Amino acid sequence: MSGGHPIRVLNVAEKPSVAKSVAGILSRNQGLIVRHGRSRYNRVFEFSYAIRGQPCQMLFTSVTGHLMEIDFDDRYRKWHSCDPADLYHAPLRKFVPEDKLDIKRTLEEEASSCQWLVLWLDCDREGENIAFEVVEVCTVANHQLNIWRARFSALIDRDIHEAVQNLGRPNQLFADAVDARQVFLQEIDLRIGASFTRFQTMLLKDAFVLDFNRNDRNLVLSYGPCQFPTLGFIVERYWEIQSHEPEEFWTINCSHNSDEGTCTFNWMRGHLFDYTCAVLIYEMCVQEPTATVTKVKQQEKLKYPPHPLNTIELEKRASRYFRMSSEHTMKVAEDLYQAGFISYPRTETDSFSQRTDLHAIVQEQQGHPVWGSYAQQLLDPGAGLWRNPSNGGHDDKAHPPIHPTKFSAGESGWSQDHQKLYELVVRHFLACVSQPAVGAETTVEIDIAGEFFSASGRVIIAKNYLDVYRFESWGGSMIPTYVVGQQFIPTTLTLDSGVTRPPPLLSEADLLNCMDKAGIGTDATMHDHIKKLLDRFYATKDSNTRFSPTNLGEALVMGYDDMGYELWKPYLRSMMEGDMKAVSIGTKRKAEVLATCLEQMKACFLDARLKKVKLLEAMAVFFERSNRSGRDEQLGVGGVVRRCGLCQEFDMVLKRQPAGNFMVGCLGFPQCRNVVWLPGSIAEAALTTNVCNSCTPGPVYMVQFKFRRLEIPPNYNVDHLGCIGGCDEILRQLTEICGTGSRSLPAVPARGRGPIASSSNVERSTTRQSACAHCRQMGHSSSDCPMQGSRSRGAQSHRMTSQSGESSIPCDTCGLPCVLRTANTANNRGRKFYSCQSQECNFFVWEDNLNNITGGRSAPRANTSSSASNPSRRGGRGRGGRSGAHAAGGTFVSATGDPISGRRCYVCGDPSHFANVCPNRGT
Repeated sequence: MSGGHPIRVLNVAEKPSVAKSVAGILSRNQGLIVRHGRSRYNRVFEFSYAIRGQPCQMLFTSVTGHLMEIDFDDRYRKWHSCDPADLYHAPLRKFVPEDKLDIKRTLEEEASSCQWLVLWLDCDREGENIAFEVVEVCTVANHQLNIWRARFSALIDRDIHEAVQNLGRPNQLFADAVDARQVFLQEIDLRIGASFTRFQTMLLKDAFVLDFNRNDRNLVLSYGPCQFPTLGFIVERYWEIQSHEPEEFWTINCSHNSDEGTCTFNWMRGHLFDYTCAVLIYEMCVQEPTATVTKVKQQEKLKYPPHPLNTIELEKRASRYFRMSSEHTMKVAEDLYQAGFISYPRTETDSFSQRTDLHAIVQEQQGHPVWGSYAQQLLDPGAGLWRNPSNGGHDDKAHPPIHPTKFSAGESGWSQDHQKLYELVVRHFLACVSQPAVGAETTVEIDIAGEFFSASGRVIIAKNYLDVYRFESWGGSMIPTYVVGQQFIPTTLTLDSGVTRPPPLLSEADLLNCMDKAGIGTDATMHDHIKKLLDRFYATKDSNTRFSPTNLGEALVMGYDDMGYELWKPYLRSMMEGDMKAVSIGTKRKAEVLATCLEQMKACFLDARLKKVKLLEAMAVFFERSNRSGRDEQLGVGGVVRRCGLCQEFDMVLKRQPAGNFMVGCLGFPQCRNVVWLPGSIAEAALTTNVCNSCTPGPVYMVQFKFRRLEIPPNYNVDHLGCIGGCDEILRQLTEICGTGSRSLPAVPARGRGPIASSSNVERSTTRQSACAHCRQMGHSSSDCPMQGSRSRGAQSHRMTSQSGESSIPCDTCGLPCVLRTANTANNRGRKFYSCQSQECNFFVWEDNLNNITGGRSAPRANTSSSASNPSRRGGRGRGGRSGAHAAGGTFVSATGDPISGRRCYVCGDPSHFANVCPNRGT
C-alpha cells in the first residue's frame, strides 16, 4: 500500500460518538470536514490520511447498533392477528426497520463512490454481527468494495493508529458462527417471548385491578426466556425468607483474660438445638472448668488480589462498593470508554495477553496525587511489589480486561459516579499486578471437660495490594501467646441462646452472580434483564440494592409453578445455551436443535393455556377482580376498523374471542355494546390499510378474511377482502349461511351514550339482483329458495300461532306442541318462552323473539352492521345455524340463556349432520 492517487475509504463505526472520536484521532482535528448524512444523528466526517503510505480520502460515519432486526411477517405482528400458538412456526424476516432506513441510505450513497470499506465495529460477538450487516448493505450498492476490519479496544491515539495501520480481513467463519448463534437465540427469544407475552397480557391485564398501572391501555406483562428466570431467582429467595421459621439454639461461649489481652474461644460444636443436651454439656464444663491447650498452629496466609476486571465483575463490584445499579454502571463505563479513559467495558475476558504492555499502563498513573506513589513502587524492581496478573480463565478473543487507558486526576465534567468508577478501574488494575497480602495466622484449641473450643488471630505482615485496593480489608486480631499443655481457668463460661435467621434478600451483586453461574444473559445484556424487571413492575429494589418481588411478579411465578412448569427456573435457558454450543462446534445441527426446542416450548405453551386457571387463581391471591372482564378474561383487541356509529365516542375494533370467533366491537364496552358479529367459519382475520369507498361515515378499514373451506359453500372463495360496514354482500350471505359462532357476551340490550347515527349502509336494502345465499343459483332470492321451504313453513306456522294468541306452537323439529312457559332465572325472570315437551328434542324459542320473526323474509333485510346497531335483545348462533326466520330474529338457548346445540345442515335441513358432510351437497 504505497503511492498512487488517493483512494476513497468508507469507515463505519458502531455509534456516532465512536465515529467522532476516531475521526478526531486520525485527523488530529486538522482539515476535518463535517457534513450531515441522510440521518441527522449519524454525521459524515471527511479528512485525508495515509494507510501504510497510501494516500486516502477518509469518509467516517456510523450506524446505531444493529442495522437489521428479525421479526414476524406483517400479518403476525399485530397482537390479535393470529393465535399466539401460531407464532412458533410463523415466517420470520430480517429487515432494516423504518427508523434505520436513513442510515441505510447514507451507507449506500457513500459506498457507491468508495473503493474501500473499513469496519470499525466493536470486536465482540455483537459487533461482528453488526459488521456483516453493514457489509451486506454496502456491497449491494458497490459489489467491488475492498473490505477491511479494524480491531481496537480503546479510543486512544495508540490503539486507533495501530488499528488502522494493521487492518485485517473480516472473519467470515467467526461471523457465520456468531450469526448462527444470534439468529438462533433471537428466533427462540422472539417466538417464546411473543407467544407467552401475548397470552398472559391478554389474559390478565383486564381481568384484575392492577393498582400500580396508570395506563392500562399500554400495559404489557412481558415474558422472556432470560427475563423470567431472573425474576425466578428473586422470587425463590423471597419464598425462602417467607417460609423460614426461626428455631432457637444454644451455644457455649468461653473467654480468657491474660496480661497480653483477651481471647474469645468458640465452641467447636457450633450450637445445639436440644436445650436439655446443651445444659448437660454446659454443666459438665462448669463442674470441670480447667482448660487445657491441646493445639497451637501458626502458619503464613496469603490473600490474593482479584483477577483482571471483566464486565460482570465490574457491575458486581460497583454495586457492592458504591450501590450503583448495573444499568447505571454500564452507562457511566460507556461514557468513560468513549472519552478514552478506560478500555472497552463489555468484555468477558479476565486475563491479559502477553502482548499487553502492562508497565506502560502503570507508568501513566505515576502522577496521580492519591495512588501515584503506589504506581511508582510497582515499577521499582527493588520494592518487589510487581507480580504478573493471574489468569481468570475467560477470554472472549475480542477485547482485553477493562483497564485504564488515559491518566486523569478528575475531569470537570465528571459526576461523582464517573470519578468512582474510574477510580475502581485504576485501583483494580494496580491491584491485579501486585503481590498478595501476607499474614501470620495463629490457631489455638483448648479442651474443657472433653469439649473442644478454638480461637484464631491474624497479624498482617505485608499489605501489598491492599495498600491500593481500599475496597477490601483483611480483618484480624492479636491473641495472647499459648503453648501446648498450658492450663487455665476461663474468665467467663456461659450458655447463650440464639435463633436461626433467614438468608437476606438478593443484592444486585448476588443476582448478577446467579445469572452468571446459570448462563442467563451475556455480559452486555444482564443489566438490561434486571432493568426490565423493574420497568415491568415485577420486582423492586431498595436503598441497599436488594430485590423483592412485587405482587405481580410473585403471582406470575406462582401461577406457572402451580401449573407444574419451572419456566421461572434457569434450566431451560441453560439447556438452550448448551445446545447452541453443541451447534457451534458441530456436534448438533442447528435446524434440529431449533425444531426440538420450539416443539417443546409450543407444547408447554398450549398446556399452559389449558391450565390458565392456575394463573388466574394466583393473580386472585394478590389482586381484586376487575368488572371490565367479568364476562371473559380474554377478548383480544386488534386494530381500529371504524368509529363507533352508536356512541360516537369510541372506536370499533377487530376482536377474537377465546373460542376463536371473530367480532368487531366498541372499545366503550360495557357502556356501549355496539357489535358486529362475523361469520363463525372465519379461520383468520387481519385488518388492512385498505379503506372502503362505499361506507360512510369513514374511514372504514377493510379486513382480510380466511374461511375454513369445509364450513362454507363450495362456490365461495376461502380468501376474501371484506368490509364490515354493510356494503359487503358476500360477508352478509356467509353470516346468514354459517351463523356467527357461539357468543360469550351476555345477550343484553345495547346501551349507547350517543344518538344512533343513521348510516346509508344501514338503510340500504339488498334489492340488487344477486345469487341465492343458499344454493348460489340466479333467478330467485335467498328468501324464496326451495331448499328453505320446510323452514319457511315452520316459521309461518310459528307466526300464525303467535298471532292467534294460542298458548302453544308446533315444534319446528318434531311437530309436537310447544307449551308456553315463564323463565325464573336471574337474567330472564318473567320472560316467556316456548319449549318442546319431547325429551329427545331441544327446541326452544323466546316468545318476544318469536314475535320479532313475524315479518319473516318479506321484510327488507338490513345488512350486517344494522344488526349491530339494533338495540333489541339478541342471542348467539352457532356455526351452521339455521337461516330463515330463526336466524333473523332469535336463537335456540336454554332456560338460563346459554346457547345449546341442535343446529341443522343448511343444505338439506337435516339436524343429524352439518353441511360439510351433507350427502346432498353439490347435487
